[in-house]
Amino acid sequence: MSTHDTLPSTAPAAIAHPGPFLTVPNAVTLVRTLLAVVLGLAALARADAGLLLAAYAVYWVGDMADGWTSRRLGQETRAGAVFDIISDRACTSVAACALVVIDPRALVPVTAFLLSFMVLDTMLSLAFLCWPVLSPNHFHVVDPTVWLLNWSPAAKAANTAGVIGTLALGQYVVALLCVVAIGAVKIWSLARVIDLLDRGQE
Repeated sequence: MSTHDTLPSTAPAAIAHPGPFLTVPNAVTLVRTLLAVVLGLAALARADAGLLLAAYAVYWVGDMADGWTSRRLGQETRAGAVFDIISDRACTSVAACALVVIDPRALVPVTAFLLSFMVLDTMLSLAFLCWPVLSPNHFHVVDPTVWLLNWSPAAKAANTAGVIGTLALGQYVVALLCVVAIGAVKIWSLARVIDLLDRGQE
């Protein structure tokens, strides 16, 4: 029996049809991404911490808003989930580069964070496409432990806000240790997901 056979059928129509793409949540994602990237680029060009703070604020508030509207309006789609994942990377990469320009001492932890977020976390976040679930937020249907460690509210906060918070406080060694710990969790989670995929082919 494959892993797919053990999954409950929660939203067959939504799984079969990844769209529509023109939804309110996707509009929120587009707007918050454009604003956050523009603010982040301005912070990068001017080495302005205030603009960087504004970029992060727009990114985080907008990220919560698009998730809330998707659930509230019943417009959660697989296409929207992919768009959200890609947009998060755009916002984060620009803001992280601005952070290093403003404070070069953050170079090592920020570089490690970007490698973890852009590679390990991206692969994990897109893994939901291998199963009939709407988004990473529903990955508990596939594996509760991987979901808990990566997409539960606490895990999401630790993945970005925890690292950025320690950097903002000038705790560079602590930030690097956080990144290493998060990276270890991502590697373990990826290994578990790969095992699920391999067992699904048996």
